[in-house]
Amino acid sequence: MKNRQVVLKSHPNGIPQPTDFELTDAETPTPGPGQMVVRNLYFSLEAAIRGWLDGKANYFEPIPLGGAIRGPSVARVVESNLDGYEAGEIIFGLHHWEDYSLSDANTILLSKLQPREGIPLSYYSGGLGGSGQTAYVGLHEIGKIQSGDTVLISAAAGATGSMACQIARLRGCTVIGIVGSEDKARLITEELGAHGAINYKTEDDLVAAIQKACPNGVDVYYDNVGGRTLDAALACMNTFGRVIGCGMISDYNNQDNPTPIYNMWKLVEKELTMRGFLLYTYMDQVPAAMDQLHDWVAAGDIRILENVTEGIANAGYAYSEMMKGATIGKNLVKVDTDED
Repeated sequence: MKNRQVVLKSHPNGIPQPTDFELTDAETPTPGPGQMVVRNLYFSLEAAIRGWLDGKANYFEPIPLGGAIRGPSVARVVESNLDGYEAGEIIFGLHHWEDYSLSDANTILLSKLQPREGIPLSYYSGGLGGSGQTAYVGLHEIGKIQSGDTVLISAAAGATGSMACQIARLRGCTVIGIVGSEDKARLITEELGAHGAINYKTEDDLVAAIQKACPNGVDVYYDNVGGRTLDAALACMNTFGRVIGCGMISDYNNQDNPTPIYNMWKLVEKELTMRGFLLYTYMDQVPAAMDQLHDWVAAGDIRILENVTEGIANAGYAYSEMMKGATIGKNLVKVDTDED
C-alpha cells in the first residue's frame, strides 16, 4: 500500500517556499510490538516546524534533507499493538506529513480523542487541539491571569492568539490584540470580542501605540512573535507583570540574525516574570483544558478560526502561505484519503 510523504527537498532561505518540499512515495509502515499504524486525517501546520528545517537542532532534532516533515496530526488508528489503543479510535500526536505514520507510547503529544457530536473533527487539530490547549495553559499556568487584568496578545488573529483573545475575555480580562492588517483588527474586535487592536504595520512607534491602547499598563503579555513586538511590550509592562513566551515567529525565517531586545532591564525594574513553555510539558493539564474549551465552544462562547487546505500534495504551499502571514486562524491540511 502506497504511503505518500511530504519531505524536505531543500533548506529554506527565509520564508519557506513550496519548492522546498517534495511529495514522494514510501512503504506503508508495519507496527511492531508496542506500536500502532495511524491514518493521518488532518495535519496541524505549526510555526515551530520552521525551526526544524534549517539543519540545526533546537528542542527537536532537525529534519534531514529527504526526511518526512514532522508535525502534529489528527489520525485514525488502523492497526494497533499498543495497549490501550484499538483500530478505529481517533488520536492526536506528533507524527509526519504522510498518509500513514507509526506511533507508540513515546509519541510526543499522544492523546486519545473523544470527538463530540456536532463538532467538526478538524477542530481537534486547532482550537480544540494544540492551539487551544496552548492558549489555555499559557494564560492560566504561565500568565496566571485574573479577572481585571489587561492582557496584550501578539499574532492575535493566528491559531493560538485568536484562542487566547477569547479565553482571556471569558476570564474577565481587558484584551488588546496586536495584528498585521486592518482586516485582522476588525476580526478580533468585532467577532472575537477583543477590546482593542493594534496594527503594528501602520505604527511607527509601537510602544506609544501599546500605551495608548493600554492606558493602565499591561499585566500579562502573551508573546507569539518575539522581536520588535516583544521589545515594545516589555516597555509597557506593569510591576509584577507576566510575559508568556509561546513563540517568536518574527525571527523564525531568519534565525541566524535574531532581532535585538533592548528593554530587558524592564524585567528587573518592573520585577517581571518572563517564562517560556512547551505544551508537552503540561500534558497533565490538557484534560481540564479540553473540558473547558469544549464547554465554551458548545455554548457558542468561542469561535474557532480555520484555514483548511485540501490535499497532501498542497501541504508545502499551505505552509509557505502561513509563514508569509497571509492567513487567518488555524492552518490545516485535510489529507485526501481513499474514502474521500
